[in-house]
Amino acid sequence: MMECVLFDLDGTIVNTNELIISSFMHALEHNNLAPLSREQMIPHMGTTLQQQMRAFSGLEDVSILEKSYRAYNYEHHDELIRAFPQVNETMEELVRLGCKLGIVTTKIRPTTLKALEMFDLLKYMDTIVTVEDVAEPKPHPEPVLTAVRNLGVDPRSTLMVGDSPVDIQSAKTAGVRVAGVAWSLKGEKTLSTYEPDYIIHEMQEIIQIVEQGTNNY
Repeated sequence: MMECVLFDLDGTIVNTNELIISSFMHALEHNNLAPLSREQMIPHMGTTLQQQMRAFSGLEDVSILEKSYRAYNYEHHDELIRAFPQVNETMEELVRLGCKLGIVTTKIRPTTLKALEMFDLLKYMDTIVTVEDVAEPKPHPEPVLTAVRNLGVDPRSTLMVGDSPVDIQSAKTAGVRVAGVAWSLKGEKTLSTYEPDYIIHEMQEIIQIVEQGTNNY
């Protein structure tokens, strides 16, 4: 059996997709910049807010855009955020199996905690690694390795679950196994090109992966 499961947050265990896209659209409009379509934004989701803002605006200093984004995001957070199916039930079963659980995200800590608390997910997490806790964010391995170190687990017995190429890249470089989620806005086909160990179509598929552990790898 595997001993640890790490989760990305946005688009993986909490549906913040519409909140994030709306926040970006607002930030660009509020600062008189050219609008972008959802399709133009989605490939960049999963990287840090600053990286996305630079890609969307062509600007190096995106501090004003970041301020606009965060103000809108916070104001509309509870209105636009949604739950994904089977998440809490899956967490309950993983805890029952004795798994250590953690979050590895490119979000800042306050909004990470806000989302986890909203859906009663915070209680399951043994570690939370945000963009503020590392020098190098995903796709660098540091965030995943930080979570592994915090929990004192074996990377070879750890699974990372995410919806973005940067989740897969970070996990693979860190030496942990990785599952891409088919409900990613980027699409199953795009995630598959990064060669995750698994693609899951329902959250509860994680339980079987954990139970089989190294026997199915």
